[in-house]
Amino acid sequence: MTILLFGVTKDIIGSSTLSMPSSSEFGVKKSKTVKELKEYLGKMYPELKKLSSLAVAVNNSYANDDTIIDNFDEIALIPPVSGG
Repeated sequence: MTILLFGVTKDIIGSSTLSMPSSSEFGVKKSKTVKELKEYLGKMYPELKKLSSLAVAVNNSYANDDTIIDNFDEIALIPPVSGG
């Protein structure tokens, strides 16, 4: 699974993309949810938990925490943005 990173998430991770192992490599045979992905990323990159918000897009649409994701989805982390 490849995750596209933008803004400060790109700075935290140190790359514009992040490759994730498949859910079977975690020993989990079910699809992951957006919430589980965010929890995993928060453990791997604690700085992400300090963000005031972190939106996730799945296949070009904003996703809720209970959205199911799989290895073939296009996923993007969208940090808070400022501006007016």
